[in-house]
Formats: sequence, structure tokens, C-alpha cells
Amino acid sequence: MLKKALTVAILCVCIPAVVAGGIWLFGEQKYAWITLCVAVLACVPFFLTFEKSRAGAQKLALLAVMTALSVAGRVLFAALPGFKPVTALVVLTAMYFGPQAGFMAGALSALLSNFYFGQGPWTPMQMLAWGMVGFLAGVFAARLRKGRVSLLLYGAFAGVLYSFVMDIWTVLWWDGGFNAARYAAALLSSAGFTAVYAVSNVVFLLLLSKPVGRVFARLQQKYGL
Repeated sequence: MLKKALTVAILCVCIPAVVAGGIWLFGEQKYAWITLCVAVLACVPFFLTFEKSRAGAQKLALLAVMTALSVAGRVLFAALPGFKPVTALVVLTAMYFGPQAGFMAGALSALLSNFYFGQGPWTPMQMLAWGMVGFLAGVFAARLRKGRVSLLLYGAFAGVLYSFVMDIWTVLWWDGGFNAARYAAALLSSAGFTAVYAVSNVVFLLLLSKPVGRVFARLQQKYGL
């Protein structure tokens, strides 16, 4: 009950209060402030739900390992912009351990890897974007596990979704408000990056889905995760 009440309070009270306060207090930069705060607040229910769940030590350890691999993969491929294994690892984690684990893996991967790439006001949006990619993968896990085509299509979709969310942030931060024409221009200018990222997700899912899936399936069977 407490978790549900807290989630309702965040979604129905805190976020509207942040929006109203941002409009009243921050003038031209209100959209930047609102986006930053909403991104952080949207993450809170997922963190609390996962923390208070009955997940055992094995599941928490596995989540830590997958997050570490995701962070290491992003750093390892730093020289190749957009070509990263982060989404693939987050999606696979969510497919076998649920939407909460997927959200946590995505959000923590963004937060921790940015200690190398640089923290900034973009970090909460990256946490939210990668977290939602993982959350949705967990929601549709049964379908994604049935066929490789569905999984690869989701990988491509996840790359587009991530880029679209971050382009919204770009427009709001630099323009001080949302402008449809500027957003369209941002999407167009980042189309190459989006395409590379979508393709990289497909490639890494092709390479990792079977071996990682076999390991996860054995762990589920052995430890009841």
C-alpha cells in the first residue's frame, strides 16, 4: 500500500507541482527544469519498487553483473559513436528477469557510464530513456523470447525510441521550449546516428541473445530466479 501511495503521490502530485513551479519560477528555461525533474521523479517509483521487492541476493548480484557489463561495453566502444551493446544487454536482462530489472539495468547503465562520459543535465533523460527501453522489453518479454525476428525488430525500435527521447531533451534544453519544426530538424540531423544505433542493437542482439539466453535460462532453472 505504501509503495502504491508513493507512486500515486509522485505521478499525481509531485510531477504536476514541478510543472507548475517550473512555469512560475524559471521563465524561459522552464522546459529544461521541468524535463530534468520529471525524468528524475519518473525513475523513483521503479527504483523503490525494485528495492522493496523479494528479489534474492542472486538476482541482485546478476543485475549488478549485467549493469557492469553494459557500462564496460559502452566504455569499450566509446570510439564508435552510436555503436554500443548497452541496449542489447538491458533488453536481455529485462526479457529474463522482468520489467523492473530491465528498468534498473537501463537507468543504472546510463548513470554509471556517465562517470566516464560525463555527467550533466542529460543524464536523467538517458536514465529514463534506457530505463523505459528495458521496462518495455520486460513487458513484452514473452513475445520477444518466442522469435528472433520480434527481438531484432524491438532492438531496432529501441534505438529509434532512445534517439527520439533524447532529441526532445535537446530541443527543450537549447530552445527553452518545444518547437515542432526544430524537433523535426533535430530528428533529421541525428538520423545517421539513430540508424547506426538501431543497427548496432540488432547486431549485438544477434550475437548475444543465444549465449546469454542459455545462461539466464540455466540460472532461472537452478536458482528459481
